[in-house]
Amino acid sequence: MARETRRDRRLMRHRRVRKQLSGTPEKPRLCVFRSLKNISVQIIDDVSGTTLAAASTLDKDIKAQVGYGGNKAAARLVGEAIAKKALAKGIETVAFDRGGYLYHGRVKELADGAREAGLKF
Repeated sequence: MARETRRDRRLMRHRRVRKQLSGTPEKPRLCVFRSLKNISVQIIDDVSGTTLAAASTLDKDIKAQVGYGGNKAAARLVGEAIAKKALAKGIETVAFDRGGYLYHGRVKELADGAREAGLKF
């Protein structure tokens, strides 16, 4: 039998959360993906299966500001960027999907940055 990896455990947590959490047109889902060097986030309407807005440390404007995308400062900038994009499209409230990651460190900074920029969840 193969050993259960950290990624497998994260995906199990993510599936468990996603059973309860779904994005609607009125309250889309803010989904976080975190890697070692970058962090990205999407606002998703699960009813139509479309991505309404996205931001990442790989975006040119954010990458120019931070350089390295695997720290809390970069995560906060991504949170602020996604909030600005969402508010420009008329999205004020979202359901936060932490993607199976602990709500701590970079994920928490991203959420705090989005809240400070005016997004509600």
